[in-house]
Amino acid sequence: MEDVNQTGMIYFHFCPFSKHQVVQTLIFVTFLIMYLVSISGNVSISLIIWTHHSLHTPMYFFLANLAALEICYSSTIAPLTLASILSPDTTTISLPGCGAQMFFFILLGSTDCILLAIMTYDRFVAICHPLHYTLIMRWQLCVQLALGSLVLGFILAVPLTVLIFQLPFCSSKEISLFYCDTLAVMRLACADTQVQETTLFVFSITVLTIPFLLITLSYVFIVATILKIHSTEGRRKAFSTCSSHLTVVLLQYGCGSLMYLWPSSSYSPERGQVAPVVYTFITPVLNPLIYSMRNRELKDVLKRAMMRFLLPQTQ
Repeated sequence: MEDVNQTGMIYFHFCPFSKHQVVQTLIFVTFLIMYLVSISGNVSISLIIWTHHSLHTPMYFFLANLAALEICYSSTIAPLTLASILSPDTTTISLPGCGAQMFFFILLGSTDCILLAIMTYDRFVAICHPLHYTLIMRWQLCVQLALGSLVLGFILAVPLTVLIFQLPFCSSKEISLFYCDTLAVMRLACADTQVQETTLFVFSITVLTIPFLLITLSYVFIVATILKIHSTEGRRKAFSTCSSHLTVVLLQYGCGSLMYLWPSSSYSPERGQVAPVVYTFITPVLNPLIYSMRNRELKDVLKRAMMRFLLPQTQ
């Protein structure tokens, strides 16, 4: 075993996606495009919801919060990832920097999962208790729920990050991912990580399994209520408002479960590379597209905004 280096600054570098420069360049261009599209798409949704009074409802309030989270979430990972792809030999991250990235990744990722469960509750109230919707989903409650998801994410992120970075690390090493993920970093420790792995599993159950069970239960009641609607148009509209959210839920929770709800002994860098790409680059791109294409009201507002932007250019 290597001697534990606790006196000098420890630096990590990230595992390259490929040893071929052409492939690395292609990956860089693809990730850069996805990052720019995700930022522009989520910023557009946030601004559209903020500036259009017709969208000042609880559902779009939570959607705007989700878009803001996606912007921060992507920006926590993407810039350093792009730099490491472009210059894999020179791009490193210090131990404190790695801890900061992990903290914000856990904070924003867990907040994202909790917020998706809150959005399901909003749809549950809207469809199953429409007459009491405005009474239940008051603005005060909506703000409290949004802030509560962030506070809960913070409460979960702090102890897990501190626990992992109390471990001794031998020297500068290669992280088997393109960012400072919990499992990948723990593999570099020069000590037993059983306590940290158990804590991570409990954390994953809290963030992934419990909210997903609540989401599933809510959708059981939602589907049962929708099937009782006699109007075909009414059923179509109700399913339309839920389908976009359900698609995002399956993407987010599915990829997270593949990473964190398996025994840590079965973790492999190959499997670890695929799922993170989905929820750090692909999902933030798909979220604004899914919501804007599946939600008629948001789609109409976006079309009107585009027309106002384009028409002066054609005159």
